[in-house]
Amino acid sequence: MNHDNAVASGRGRIDVHAHFLPDFYSAAAAAAGHSQPDGMPRLPAWSAEDHLRFMDRAGVETAILSISSPGVHFGNDQAAIELARRVNETGAGISAAYPGRFGFFASALLPDVDHSVAEVSYAIDELGAVGVVLFSNTDGMYLGDPRMDPLIAAVAARKSTIFIHPTTPVCGEALTLGRPAPILEFPLDTTRAVTNLVLSGVLDRHPGATVVLPHAGGALSSIADRVAEISSRLLPPPANEVDFLGTLRSFYYDIAGFPFPRQILSVLGLVGPDKLLFGTDWPYTVEPTVLGQVAAYERSEILDAEAHRLLDRNTAEVLFPQFAHKH
Repeated sequence: MNHDNAVASGRGRIDVHAHFLPDFYSAAAAAAGHSQPDGMPRLPAWSAEDHLRFMDRAGVETAILSISSPGVHFGNDQAAIELARRVNETGAGISAAYPGRFGFFASALLPDVDHSVAEVSYAIDELGAVGVVLFSNTDGMYLGDPRMDPLIAAVAARKSTIFIHPTTPVCGEALTLGRPAPILEFPLDTTRAVTNLVLSGVLDRHPGATVVLPHAGGALSSIADRVAEISSRLLPPPANEVDFLGTLRSFYYDIAGFPFPRQILSVLGLVGPDKLLFGTDWPYTVEPTVLGQVAAYERSEILDAEAHRLLDRNTAEVLFPQFAHKH
């Protein structure tokens, strides 16, 4: 795909699953023992200029940046407060420096809920963050944990977006069997976390947030009917009262990862193409791999031309109107 033509015709992609690693963040993560996060070989190098060059080759007009696992809290509350603020102000600065090319999801500093509420509120209200990135779990505190209700409520009150990203579970060393967590535990921890989020009823108690799931939702679409049926029969309120399938159908699913050609069929059994969003996972997923995934998506006959338009840009324009083209 030629990026110049894509942008000129109004079809430049919006990448909702893109990461940034300012030098100060990488240094802080490495100093805290996260130079090989989640079993990956290294923290990738990143710069705005390199990201723009990648975007042009991948047909991406706008990338919505987020800090990936392990986030900004490395065990010291005060250090996390300072790092989250610096990360969020850097995201705002990058967005301002390259209008229309970048947006960002705010970083929270869980498990510190009170300071997370304050920081995310500031980032959305004052810095222009388009939402918040929340990890599947934080030291075993999963999405849906009642301790996190004030943060969900703050995002929902602003009609903003929760972008969920996986991380390694606390027992990950045993579960990964010595392999990098993104192979299995990332999609499975996403599935675990989103199931808990929905069954907790917090989204019903605090409606208004848009939820974006990574990697086509992990294994959710494959086991959704099982969870819905068993939870309705065996679990106490609120889990047996939530509309599990209906809530999953209200979510959006990015295509970062490897959903084509098989996983996407399961996802489309749950939601329509109007719930799909483009994503690359760059720079954690290296450029040749991303471009291979993009090629698989482009040549797939599973989605028609209108579905491609929705996925590439049109649906994201509805969620993030600040990046919509003026017609």
